[in-house]
Amino acid sequence: MREILGRRRKLLFRRGGKSALLGAALHCAVEWQWPVLPGVGLQGAGRPSDGARRESTRRESTRQANGWPGRAARACGCPDPDCVVPGAHPFDPGLLAATTDQRMVRWWWTNRPDASIVLATGGRAPCAVSLPAVAGARALAALDHFGVRLGPVVATPTRWSLLVAPYTLGELGELLHSREQVPSSLRFHGEGGYLALPPSQIGLGRVRWERPPAPRSAAPWLPRVETVVDALVTASVSAPEGGSRLAY
Repeated sequence: MREILGRRRKLLFRRGGKSALLGAALHCAVEWQWPVLPGVGLQGAGRPSDGARRESTRRESTRQANGWPGRAARACGCPDPDCVVPGAHPFDPGLLAATTDQRMVRWWWTNRPDASIVLATGGRAPCAVSLPAVAGARALAALDHFGVRLGPVVATPTRWSLLVAPYTLGELGELLHSREQVPSSLRFHGEGGYLALPPSQIGLGRVRWERPPAPRSAAPWLPRVETVVDALVTASVSAPEGGSRLAY
């Protein structure tokens, strides 16, 4: 009897852990009206084969040669053997399938309970600006110092992403045109873009909230991109390597 109860407790614990992703996906889609879809999976957990270990070693050597931080703990489930955002992007279904429909979201994560949560940015959904983690910490410190109100900030082991109000490519182009330098490490997630949301597990580790949304049902408040971009550019330029590396 004790063994049966123990197994039931373990099963409930596992279901509870996986249901965190379903709950978060439903909250984003239904409460906040953010279109989401499941991200591509990671390659299986089990003991890797000799060939997989050799491939992992080759990838790590390439990462170090290019100055990329950290180690890709698990490879992406997509066909690209050199995927730079393992587990953090859509594949099947594609990005256009992103939805706020509760039934579709529930069906996806019921069938793929470990899938990462991918936000389709732009349109009526939030956009984002991301930069390497070191530069991101500097930028947030500068924005806090000047009393700039921020929205949610998403963090992975290598990058921080500031969610901002929706912007168009035209608006972004005009905004960046007057700047002498825009580091390549600064990335813009607008119309047609995407971003992995907490509590997803991606190849480089866990996605988390560096600045969580306010605990309320209404969609989180978002700043306009022009109020934060100067601090992000400055922090990226002053970061190691001058912000010239993408540092996914």
